[in-house]
Amino acid sequence: MTPMKEDYLKIIFELGGSHKKVSNKEISLGLGIAAGSVTEMISKLADEGLVVHEPYSGISLTAKGQRYAAELVRKHRLWETFLVDKLHYNFADVHPEAEILEHQTSDRLATALDDFLDHPQNCPHGGVIPEANGHFPDVSHRLLADANDGEEVELERFLDNHELLTYLEELNLRPQDKVKVVRHEPFEGPIVITKDGNTQPVSVSYKAAHNIFIK
Repeated sequence: MTPMKEDYLKIIFELGGSHKKVSNKEISLGLGIAAGSVTEMISKLADEGLVVHEPYSGISLTAKGQRYAAELVRKHRLWETFLVDKLHYNFADVHPEAEILEHQTSDRLATALDDFLDHPQNCPHGGVIPEANGHFPDVSHRLLADANDGEEVELERFLDNHELLTYLEELNLRPQDKVKVVRHEPFEGPIVITKDGNTQPVSVSYKAAHNIFIK
């Protein structure tokens, strides 16, 4: 399987495609690519029995696709945790390294790494680490972009994207931060928030707000 197909499976998994239908737009925003390219790749994945695509309804992972995605995500997030906790990598810089390492990691090595790290449940950007059998707890799939003006929420996790993580680090935003949504700027403008205990407004771009999950 090509790295691009694997990236699609991982993003569908992260967006909640194991439990609900994901839209082309969500995938497009998550990967930062044109919607037309998404349609073409989803068709290929459907032909391979990895996803189900219902026109005007959305995309979801098949059992086969979910197993494959969970395995990839598990290895990727274990390496991210190792790089941050043990090698003291910067929060935003681990994704490219983990992207390489996940493809060279056997199931045996993943189990040893999990044991060494004392079975972490979440990676540094808040993502759940699936168990070796593919099981993982359900998480919130509500986006910061969907929060109402005036609502107070907690940032739960960020999509695994180097550009996004670098951007959010510059804004000093991390998982478990509590924020208040001040307003949504019109015409796909930024979402203005304030962090708990700080009145200084922070503007989060429209694209980034669709890559941040809240609870």
